[in-house]
Amino acid sequence: MKRQSITLTEPNNQWLTKRVESNEYTSKSEVVNDLIRRARQAVDEIEIIRMKLELAEKSGFTQMNREEILLESKDSMNG
Repeated sequence: MKRQSITLTEPNNQWLTKRVESNEYTSKSEVVNDLIRRARQAVDEIEIIRMKLELAEKSGFTQMNREEILLESKDSMNG
């Protein structure tokens, strides 16, 4: 693993410290790595949605209602 040095604002430092003190995480590094992992996952999910929107725009109109579209979207994300 790469070792990094970062500077935190006091509110962010306090927030990280509370996560460790609550035994939610074992170290500040673990908290930061989890936050980065979650951010990367969110970016990936947004990219999937963007690609689906582009495909949908190119495919034309549908007769499905809002609930059917949402169900189809959730099904395709889960499998």
